[in-house]
Amino acid sequence: MIHRRIATLALALMMCFLLLSHFDSPQFFPFHFYESLIYLAIPVMLFYFEDRWAYMLGILAPVAWLVLLFAIGGFSGMWRQLSLVFHFHRPDFAANLLGAVAAVLSVVMVFLCANRWRREFSGLGKTASTFAISLAIVVVYYGVMVFWFLKWPVVS
Repeated sequence: MIHRRIATLALALMMCFLLLSHFDSPQFFPFHFYESLIYLAIPVMLFYFEDRWAYMLGILAPVAWLVLLFAIGGFSGMWRQLSLVFHFHRPDFAANLLGAVAAVLSVVMVFLCANRWRREFSGLGKTASTFAISLAIVVVYYGVMVFWFLKWPVVS
């Protein structure tokens, strides 16, 4: 299978989000589970030879997640945990460390999928339509998550 790296990376991201559901507050389990589902779709599409959709989803979904993370200010806690690890100290909050790992894996996923897209589909005239449809899917997917989060009752 040519796409082993991308499928493995997507499953690793999925596992990061599922582990986040374990290390984060229990009330956030549904959100982290929901976050992980889009990364399950990528290896499934690769398995069924829907490469162009898998690559575009592999570009857009991690970017959307990183934008949401930046919008809520999630990077500051992550970089603090990474700096603790790099200075051989124990991290304070495992969820932030896993979030940092997921952020790094997301950037790698974007570059790998963009490279595969450039090699296989660049110049075939399918970029605009695939991008538009995939962007709509990702916007709706994360829009549902944001709407769900905003309507979620706050538990003290």
